Amino acid sequence: MQRHWYRQFWPWFLIVLPLCAVAASLYTFYLASSGADSMVVDDYYKKGRAYNKDLSKLKRAADLKILAKLSYQDDQVSLELEGGQKAGEAIRVSFTHPTLAKEDHLLVMTSDAAGVYRERLEVPLIKGNWNLKIEAIDGSWRIQERISLPIKDPLMIRAGS
Repeated sequence: MQRHWYRQFWPWFLIVLPLCAVAASLYTFYLASSGADSMVVDDYYKKGRAYNKDLSKLKRAADLKILAKLSYQDDQVSLELEGGQKAGEAIRVSFTHPTLAKEDHLLVMTSDAAGVYRERLEVPLIKGNWNLKIEAIDGSWRIQERISLPIKDPLMIRAGS
């Protein structure tokens, strides 16, 4: 006597394969639609024009021969500046991750009596590449560099290099 179709192996095997493909495609659709791409900028034209205007700040930093010595140890950023920075003036330091916008850090730092800018981060910087931007609080000059963390020795960053 022949068994019913639902008690045999092959019909269920042939049904499960397409169901797995459907489940995988639904999960892929969920992953694709659950988060926005943080690398894509809506106003790319305005950003490009603003970038061209900002080149004058980089040139100003090169004219002032600004040199920055950056250290990052135990979640503490310390920075020493030589050049056109006035003593006691605040600076803006930003660490931007190339692909993860939620990991970015913007610091407003003031120097201590020795002229060293120090700041302890609540959330540590993750390992990998970072875009570092150091600029005067009034926006008169800027230096920027691509760095890779972790660093063991202090980094020397020259304006215009």
